[in-house]
Amino acid sequence: MAFSQEFDSMFREYDIRGRVSKDELCPENVYRIIKAYSKYLITRNIKSAVVGYDNRACSPSFAEATVKALREMGIDVFFVGLSLSPVVYYAQYLLKCEGAVMITASHNPDGWSGFKLAKGYSQTLEPDDIKAVYGLVDSGDEPYLITQEGAYEEIDVRGDYIDEIVSRINMGGKKPKVVLDAGNGGAGLFIYEVFQRLGCMTFQLNCDPDITYPRYFPNPSDLKGREKLREMVTHPYIKADLGLSFDGDGDRLGVIDGGGNNIWSDIILAYLAKNLLKRKKGATVVYDVKCSRALTEVIEQNGGVPVMWKTGHSHIKAKMRELNADLAGERSGHIFVGGDDWFGFDDAVFVAAKLAEALSHDEDSIAEATARFPQYVTSPEIKAHCADNLKYGVVDKIVDIFKARYPGKVSDINGARVQFENGWGLVRASSNLPELVLIFEAVTLDELKKIRAIFREILSEYPEISTKWDNDVE
Repeated sequence: MAFSQEFDSMFREYDIRGRVSKDELCPENVYRIIKAYSKYLITRNIKSAVVGYDNRACSPSFAEATVKALREMGIDVFFVGLSLSPVVYYAQYLLKCEGAVMITASHNPDGWSGFKLAKGYSQTLEPDDIKAVYGLVDSGDEPYLITQEGAYEEIDVRGDYIDEIVSRINMGGKKPKVVLDAGNGGAGLFIYEVFQRLGCMTFQLNCDPDITYPRYFPNPSDLKGREKLREMVTHPYIKADLGLSFDGDGDRLGVIDGGGNNIWSDIILAYLAKNLLKRKKGATVVYDVKCSRALTEVIEQNGGVPVMWKTGHSHIKAKMRELNADLAGERSGHIFVGGDDWFGFDDAVFVAAKLAEALSHDEDSIAEATARFPQYVTSPEIKAHCADNLKYGVVDKIVDIFKARYPGKVSDINGARVQFENGWGLVRASSNLPELVLIFEAVTLDELKKIRAIFREILSEYPEISTKWDNDVE
């Protein structure tokens, strides 16, 4: 069955995201999509699902359509209401429930929504699963033999989730002073109580959920959004050790040190990996193609096994399970803690607590500790617009050009990550937005600009790619 291009474009690599509109996401289309997901669950003999939603104006009506579709297909629903992605995953374990729907577009701007859908305990759908759900949209109900409507129960798991985090954290004597910025998203319902119970002196910024997002939309990758957090951390009456920012659905973390400096998430991952490897030599750490060479070197220097993999929370979680890894992360702020410490899903609230725990046992500040890591100059994530229906094909052509020009120097796990003598550059298609993502890293800024110029030259051959790059390094 053929659908509109707008409808098709919502089915992405590892989740479903679209604009809130009659052509993309509206209650009617939500019902159609979740009914297809319900059929997918039935094919896997999954009979129940947790449902939660993020703090967007459209989310309650989308949740109503979601619950209706699931129950009509005989799926029992545990409804946790306004929540976070990691809280929904946690509820799966708590309630022994393999299905899950988190209504969220994560860090996408206002006017977007979407779904993170599960096929097992915190196992979000992978590309083939997304295609399977797409194939079931508007298919007949007859094969599914629905005998009765699914049950419905509203569950408050907030207290259980907070208790679980606090029980797993062992604070030392040097408790950090922390400023928490939820960006008026749902994380504000959880983070302050967690840090209070850990014994940290804690200051709040934008921790009241507000669907109008009066200050900025919560996205830890948006450095402009961190200005107020930086001011508060460095205020002479506060002088905090850490500033922590959270995205709208609580699975991505941003970190600012006591001097007000941003610390990229791959460097936070390196710090956590070093602490893990003190007690578990040989542990595997998985990270995405956007991460710094410094992370690889820290893992190797401390006796760990570094594994680079595709960007995307579903891809990273799947590789983590495959390798039985204890820790994983992405430069975008997703960090996954597994093993004996946590459940293996991306959870900014738990990771923030884990970071505070590590610092409470460390004589150094986070700035001092990370200053001892190998130092590189790294660009922010640079974005170049490219239409959704063109971006993957364009990137495939660019990969071929780089392979021909730099044989043996290109990793094509996810786009093209090209290794040069003094650094590397990456271009890949965004899984969530109509754009290409570029990152450059080198031993000096001049070397970084040389790598950037090479990518500029090659990308300029494609009129499909905008010549205006957001967050560009000049």
